[in-house]
Amino acid sequence: MSGLKTLFKQTFIYGLATVLPRMLSFLLVPLYTTKGVLSSVAEYGEISVIFSYFVLFNVVLAYGMETAFFRFLNKTEDKDSVTGTSTISLIASSFIFFIGALIFQNQIANAINIDVKYINLVIWILLLDALAIIPFAWFRATQRPMRYAVFKILNVVINISLNLFFLLSLKKLAVNGSFFELLYKPNFEISYIFIANLIASAITLLFMFPFYSKIKYIFNAELWKNMMRYAFPVLIAGVAFSINETFDRILLKELLPPNVADTDIGMYSACYKISLFMTLFATAYRLGIEPFFFSHAKSVNPQKNYAIILEFFVALGSIILLFVVVFADVLKPIIVRSEAYWEAMWVVPIILIANFCLGIYHNLSVWYKITDKTKFGAYISIIGAIVTLVINFMFIKDYSYKASAVATLLAYAVMMILSYYYGRKYYPIPYNIKKMSIYFFLSIGLSVLSFYEFRANYVIGISMLIVFLGIIGISEKNQIKQLLKR
Repeated sequence: MSGLKTLFKQTFIYGLATVLPRMLSFLLVPLYTTKGVLSSVAEYGEISVIFSYFVLFNVVLAYGMETAFFRFLNKTEDKDSVTGTSTISLIASSFIFFIGALIFQNQIANAINIDVKYINLVIWILLLDALAIIPFAWFRATQRPMRYAVFKILNVVINISLNLFFLLSLKKLAVNGSFFELLYKPNFEISYIFIANLIASAITLLFMFPFYSKIKYIFNAELWKNMMRYAFPVLIAGVAFSINETFDRILLKELLPPNVADTDIGMYSACYKISLFMTLFATAYRLGIEPFFFSHAKSVNPQKNYAIILEFFVALGSIILLFVVVFADVLKPIIVRSEAYWEAMWVVPIILIANFCLGIYHNLSVWYKITDKTKFGAYISIIGAIVTLVINFMFIKDYSYKASAVATLLAYAVMMILSYYYGRKYYPIPYNIKKMSIYFFLSIGLSVLSFYEFRANYVIGISMLIVFLGIIGISEKNQIKQLLKR
């Protein structure tokens, strides 16, 4: 339990570093979906497509080196060599990408049908974000969660502040003869959004200077080869994950008629954000448990703690799922301001359940990371990506974003099941499957009933939530008492 105490302390801080910035980012969704800020729903759809490419290229530029850094820092005595090798590798690869992308930016813009002026900004942002990967990983690996949290939050505060300035204030300040008139351009909103992101990334990287000035720039070629062998399957898994997570927006743009594509993407992306509560919880949990998994791998019977960790995750995730679904229509006008986007609310429970499955999958994935069988993570993610692509290609033309939502759910459910199946074979962990299955399926059943049969009937919805909380409380009473005592 002492290990769990450390885990929950770190998870709280990493959760703060993840949840608070993303909660602050929540301000951007109401901002972008407020009438008059962007010219149309379609314009928000265009922004969503560009950010989908962001996710894909961020994974490619990291190429699994962050996970490899964690693994080798905990298994290698020469930690300076691990830090130096991974840092030099990412610096070199980032600048190679940067130079090549700038040279071919016009060809890239034509290939993906996005204005080259946005591509140019995206290339700079990707470079700056890639150079911050290892410093942020180093903060986590060396138990410096507060510094990690401060820099993450600072990045988002700057980004949001600049968004508010550019989209709400600049036009009012740009009077004749003023300095702000030089900054203001009509119909420049999308560019302003990416300029804000660029400035935030640049300032964040400046704060990483002490890391870059203090580390020893040691490059161990043999170590690098071993790290790359470990990282490559993580890269494949990451690319497959990005396909599951965001590629549906790209496919919607390609497969739907041009006159409806961006509008459907805008509605879908806005309502998708309501599921962010589950994503925040799962991400915070993952950030806390990943260093814990590696650092406790050699302790006595770590499997017992791993099983308890997943049980807590499923219990808390079930509560979050049912709570958000019951109050989805209360949250809707707060997060998605314009009624023009609300047509896509149908996807909210589906995406919440999908992200719940993804969170369980990340917890289950401990077995292939600890045993250095990361190729299984790649295989599983590729299968998930295939499910995503097949369903989207088959059904988008008939069902639009509804097909994309269902594809996301099925992909993550398949990945979760496969990870559990192979984990039992290669690294058995005594999960309490019966108890977790009750939480999981009961929360899903109640959520589906609440949203699709008794939507906005808060007497029934809140009653379901109270009963479910009672079941969790009674079932986990002893574990909660023990944890609080510790």
